Amino acid sequence: MMELFISALITFFVVIDPPGCAPIYAGLTAGVPSTHVRAMAVRAVVIAGAILVVFALFGQDILRALGISLDGFRIAGGIMLFLIALDMVFEKRTQRREDRAQKLIEDEDVDDVSVFPMAMPMIAGPGSIASIMLLMSKGTGVERTLVILAALAVILAMTLLALLLAAPLMRILGAKIEAVVTRLLGVLLAALAAQFVIDGLKASFS
Repeated sequence: MMELFISALITFFVVIDPPGCAPIYAGLTAGVPSTHVRAMAVRAVVIAGAILVVFALFGQDILRALGISLDGFRIAGGIMLFLIALDMVFEKRTQRREDRAQKLIEDEDVDDVSVFPMAMPMIAGPGSIASIMLLMSKGTGVERTLVILAALAVILAMTLLALLLAAPLMRILGAKIEAVVTRLLGVLLAALAAQFVIDGLKASFS
């Protein structure tokens, strides 16, 4: 189970990207009182966590209700994660996040960013939802479920910490280091995505 925990931990870390959420959150909350910043960070992580847990526990039932096989979802999810990985390698994902954040900053009517865009789609986005459903679809059992949810909890705790320390974290890391880390994580995610597709194809034709 330790191997599963590490695999899930790496997958969630790469897809959710806690360090990558920090600069976006810092930009969205510039000039906001610190108490409000902390409250929004906690709210964003709690809402995102609830969404991901729902898909972890009931995602397969949703697929069955829609007539979608797990193998088909593995292949589709793997392709989608691979596209996200390409965006990370070529810095397109970061640019889209920054563009979305800038639009919200320019919109004076938007005060609370905890639900959108932080909870969804930055934390509980298509990639993280697909990832947790793919991990859950590989087997059954209470112990396996708890291990995956434990890995998710660790990453969500790291995400919360990154949001709370967003401003000082950005001063320490800097844009260049963040870009290097994002590209490395993108390569790793591409390999994981390819494995999901391979597993889905093997199961479909076996």
